[in-house]
Amino acid sequence: MIAVSTFRGKKVALFGLGGSGLATAQALVAGGAEVTAWDDNPDSVAKAGEAGVPTANLHDIDWRALSAFVLSPGVPLTHPKPHWTVDLAHAAGVEIIGDVELFVRERRAQAPDCPFIAITGTNGKSTTTALIAHILKESGRDTQLGGNIGTAVLTLDPPKAGRFYVVECSSYQIDLAPTLNPTAGILLNLTPDHLDRHGTMQHYADIKERLVAGSGTAIVGVDDSFSALIADRVERAGTRVVRISRRHVLADGIHADGSRILLAHGGTSRLFVDLDGIQTLRGSHNAQNAAAAIAACLAVGVSEDEIRQGLKSFPGLKHRMQPVGRKGEVVFVNDSKATNADAAAPALSSYERIYWIAGGLSKEGGITSLSPFFPKIVKAYLIGEAAPAFAATLGEAVPYEISGTLEKAVAHAAADAEGDAKGGSAVMLSPACASFDQYKNFEIRGDAFVTHVQALQGVTMLI
Repeated sequence: MIAVSTFRGKKVALFGLGGSGLATAQALVAGGAEVTAWDDNPDSVAKAGEAGVPTANLHDIDWRALSAFVLSPGVPLTHPKPHWTVDLAHAAGVEIIGDVELFVRERRAQAPDCPFIAITGTNGKSTTTALIAHILKESGRDTQLGGNIGTAVLTLDPPKAGRFYVVECSSYQIDLAPTLNPTAGILLNLTPDHLDRHGTMQHYADIKERLVAGSGTAIVGVDDSFSALIADRVERAGTRVVRISRRHVLADGIHADGSRILLAHGGTSRLFVDLDGIQTLRGSHNAQNAAAAIAACLAVGVSEDEIRQGLKSFPGLKHRMQPVGRKGEVVFVNDSKATNADAAAPALSSYERIYWIAGGLSKEGGITSLSPFFPKIVKAYLIGEAAPAFAATLGEAVPYEISGTLEKAVAHAAADAEGDAKGGSAVMLSPACASFDQYKNFEIRGDAFVTHVQALQGVTMLI
């Protein structure tokens, strides 16, 4: 745990006592802050009390006496409307921050020179985060991995000289981290997402920009217009920028040519590594992830040979284009982390005959943008709330059934794939939707897919 010493002896209120919220409250208490925590869920409040965290209804406290208000990133800050605690904090002029900001302040206080890599983007950030941490660990460095990837940042070991931090940051966390200043900050890409929480695409982009604007080295994917403009603005402000691309040849930066990753300087390129044969980094999206990881690792002093070795040994990320089982020529692929259409595109582009399981809680735009991949889809198996809307989009272009549940979808897709005389097919869960209509999160949905695959006769599991 990182005990938050920067608020020792100061009054701090906290709202949101889920997993990361409770960890944050405990870190503040351990550092000597006078904490008052609360949650709308009575069970969470009771659990916090049992863990030694002081609790009280935040309606009843003196907000003017607070030094800071710590908000869980899952609680609305601005849209669709501010949470009631946010209104109270604003009325009292109290700073609103989150767990990543607390980490940033502790790092500055304890070991300001320890390398810190922060990663954001609409898609690919978890794979990139895991890849960077893997490269650092394989090179023998003391590496701490956390943030939005699933490990609360304040549960990591405390900052010290020579300790490397790799932290995935969601837009919600960045919005609550006003002094975020990584050694190397990565913005992979920007496409519409979480607009229910940010209002407009421009506001969403502005929040993401803060991560790279405060970085020592800003690494920016320039394949979308929002990110390309951000790279230009950040560079004009005086920050060192490394541009990356999977679609364009760059005069300066790191770009992909198929599976080949090239380093460019002054209009001259040289081969850094060829990803061909690294199954966990197949596809153009992973070329971008690898380019970002290379740029970040170079920025914090990792040698080129160490980076190449780490790329080659990367085991991949659970729930992201993860082959989990095989039966004859049929492979079963868990891509549960694909929670919007853009996130589903990489998996759909990487296989030629797909029995596609899709659906859940739909996001803005549905699956219309995936129409270029429809010729690869032999049949679709639709689940959850989005099933009727997805069926309307598929129309006559793709045969489909409304399976309803994931269990039925797996059984039906497996039977159809086994009977496919052309062979070489993939039964793929790549939902292009959030999980919340049927599952608590994408991890549970992905694990359910694996369980249903395991239940099939004759399947050899790969995990």
